[in-house]
Amino acid sequence: MATFIMLSTLGPDGMATLKANPRRLLEVNSEVSEMGAKVLQQWAVSGQYDFCTVLEAPDLETVMKVAVSLGARGTLKTQTLAAIPVDKFLNAVEG
Repeated sequence: MATFIMLSTLGPDGMATLKANPRRLLEVNSEVSEMGAKVLQQWAVSGQYDFCTVLEAPDLETVMKVAVSLGARGTLKTQTLAAIPVDKFLNAVEG
């Protein structure tokens, strides 16, 4: 399984939904699981993004499906980054 970091920013409709139903966030995480990815960790953050989510998925295509499906709702925008542990990075650079 591969690891990905998804940074998301809620739009006005997403903020309204979250205000009216804060548990909607957990429902979305469950929907992400149904699409084949798993939410490993998630933080609400301040600044440019509203949430930072660490996902595990079998491949890039699965995470792209998640990003497009969530983005198509019009309630948020995402930026997704592939991530590897530092030890694997060092092995790749040194090896």
